[in-house]
Amino acid sequence: MELIRGQYNLKPRHRGCVATIGNFDGVHLGHQTILRRLREAGDRLGLPTLAMSFEPHPLEVFRPEEAPARITPLRDKALSLDAAGVDRFLCLPFRPSLAAMTPQAFIQDLLLERLGVQFLIVGDDFRFGHQRAGDFNTLREASEQHGFELERTPTYQVDGARASSTRVREALASGDLAAAERLLGHPYTLSGRVVHGDRIGRELGFPTANIRLRRRPTMDGILVADVDIGDGHGPRPGIASMGTRPTVNGQRALLEVYLLEYSGSLYGRHLRVTFREWLRGQERYDSLDALREQIARDVDAARAWYGLGKR
Repeated sequence: MELIRGQYNLKPRHRGCVATIGNFDGVHLGHQTILRRLREAGDRLGLPTLAMSFEPHPLEVFRPEEAPARITPLRDKALSLDAAGVDRFLCLPFRPSLAAMTPQAFIQDLLLERLGVQFLIVGDDFRFGHQRAGDFNTLREASEQHGFELERTPTYQVDGARASSTRVREALASGDLAAAERLLGHPYTLSGRVVHGDRIGRELGFPTANIRLRRRPTMDGILVADVDIGDGHGPRPGIASMGTRPTVNGQRALLEVYLLEYSGSLYGRHLRVTFREWLRGQERYDSLDALREQIARDVDAARAWYGLGKR
C-alpha cells in the first residue's frame, strides 16, 4: 500500500481511483465491509482503491476535551488498511486551511481534480467542509453533475447493533476484550517502538519494555498479552500495563510490557502487543513495596493463564 501524506503530495499518476473517506479508527468489521465494497468497485472499474482519512482527528483540533480515545495509532491504522487490500492511503493533515474549505471546494479540488474519483462510498451521516456543511446529499448532487458513482455505507451489525468505533471504545474501556474482538474481527492489538523509561520496573524486579502512547488510550489496566518482538519466533507470553502509572505519579500514558520467559534488551525494537485477558484496573499503592507485591501477583496470574506454572 502507498501512503500519501497530504494533498500536496498527490501526483498526476494518482488521478483515477475509487475512494472512501472516514476516520477508520480500529478498522472494525463495519469498516472492513466498506473496504470490501471498495475493492469490488475497483475490480469492476479497473482502478486502484484509495482510503482518505485525517490526522489528527478533527475533534482533537476543535474540541480536544471531547475528542475520542484512540483505538489504534496511525501506523496500526495504515497496517490494517493495507491488510484489507487498500492500494493507497491518503492521510490529510487536519489544519485550519483544510477545515475552512467549503464542501464544493473539497469536492472540486480533492475528489475531482486531484483524485479523479470514479466511485465514492461514504456513510450516510458523513459530514465535510467548513462547519460540516457538506453531507451525503451534497455528494449526491456532485455525483449526478460530474458523473461519478456514489454509494452509502452498508450497515454491518454485531450482537444486534451497528458495528462502530464508539462501540469498540466502550468495550475496551470496560475491559470487555471479547466484545471488542467480535467488533474488530480479531483480538485487540497495539504496536510501537520500545523507548528508554525511568527503570522503575527493573528496580522492582520486573523490567518492562516501554512504548509511549501519543494519544489517550481506550483503556487502562493490567492485561495478559501476547508480545511479538519481531525476531521471527512469533508471539511470546507477557503481561501489559496501560495507563499513567498512578503509584509513581506518571503524567503520560504508557504501555509497559513484561515478557514472562525472556531476558535481553528490547530497546529500539518494534513490538506488536495482542491483548488476551483483562486482569484488573490500575490502582495507586502507598509504597513501591506494595506495588512490587501486586505486580508479583499479576505475573503469577498471567503465568497461570498461559499454563506456565509459578515463577
